[in-house]
Amino acid sequence: MHYLAIKGKQKLSGSVTISGAKNAALPLLTLSLLSKNPITIDNVPEVADVKTLLQLLSNLGASSTCKDNVVKIDSTTVNSTCANYDIVRKMRASILTLGPLLTRFGHCEVSLPGGCAIGQRPIDLHLKALEQMGADIEIAQGYVIAKAPKGLKGATIIFDKVTVTGSENIIMAAALAHGKTTLVNVAKEPEVVQVCEILANAGVNIEGIGTSKLIIEGSGGKLLDIKDFTVIPDRIEAGTYLCAGAITKSKITLKKVNPKHLEAVILKLEQMGFKIDEKEDSLTLHPAEKILPSDIETSEYPGFPTDLQAQFMALCTQAKGTSIIDERLFENRFMHVSELLRMGAGIKLKGHSATVEGKAKLNAADVMATDLRASSALILAALVAEGTTRIHRIYHLDRGYENLEGKFSALGAHIERLEE
Repeated sequence: MHYLAIKGKQKLSGSVTISGAKNAALPLLTLSLLSKNPITIDNVPEVADVKTLLQLLSNLGASSTCKDNVVKIDSTTVNSTCANYDIVRKMRASILTLGPLLTRFGHCEVSLPGGCAIGQRPIDLHLKALEQMGADIEIAQGYVIAKAPKGLKGATIIFDKVTVTGSENIIMAAALAHGKTTLVNVAKEPEVVQVCEILANAGVNIEGIGTSKLIIEGSGGKLLDIKDFTVIPDRIEAGTYLCAGAITKSKITLKKVNPKHLEAVILKLEQMGFKIDEKEDSLTLHPAEKILPSDIETSEYPGFPTDLQAQFMALCTQAKGTSIIDERLFENRFMHVSELLRMGAGIKLKGHSATVEGKAKLNAADVMATDLRASSALILAALVAEGTTRIHRIYHLDRGYENLEGKFSALGAHIERLEE
């Protein structure tokens, strides 16, 4: 088992290149199940979640190679429709095979998913939508068993609440369905938009891309001619490095980013006293003379992302004053609080709100990563703590951050991966 040792009180400087978005790469890899031809995908992050999903697709019969962030994948050879527990338990995003497998083959068995323990993320919205499209679904022995022997049919579906993976799953299902599907209350995240754009480029008629209402004309079961494409930059990784520069009061530059995807994050940092220079594909953060407290409420895109809540909480421990963080999307996403308290943070929880008192003097400690984004919050706290912090259970970090030690080291952080 590995852990990270991070020496605190270090200034950062220089630039970091942002990888492709994990949360875009995963649905786009499952999108290959709809293709009648092999696909080359560029800017794919080399992280554990991507490797897990490629293994799952391989188990289904697909073949792929991955080198220098380029994945070449051929799913035309898929000959199994069972996504088994051994793979799916490692990552919730495996459920994204459900829509494509069902719409292509008319049947599938997909294990109920695992992944980060950040609260309930039920797949009932996925299942309800597929039933509206004519699927017969049952849950048996931990598997979703779905059947639509004559193919899925277009339908009008209203999502009861915004769901990113639910939107992606049903968009992909609708692409091969018979007739027109209207989706209402669709997630508007950039990762969802890219799925739609790739499908549209493959000839699927989609109205309303980037809005909360989509109208999709299915191909009637015909596989698609999906063109090669490049994965969008990872806005969560970008936000994490912006927070790293902010908390250490350092000037850093992010390369290969899309500033439009980070508008809520940039605005919040500016409110906290930081100056940010924007270019077409880069951002430069300048340190604040005094870090101001902030009130943050997570919400669906284009609001403030829940995946950056933990990182901003770490940053708020160094603001002068009281910050209030309201977590509106996941009921169990404050598990990093107990670890930050071990380092000397002043945080009080009440329901879905956290009150952060700053400026806190943080001290090094042995802490434990509880989920992917909580892990990065502990790294940020360690960067400004007195002494050397040891972060355990870092396999969570490997799920979503590519070359983390290398990138932080290049910025001047003293960070090592060591064996327990």
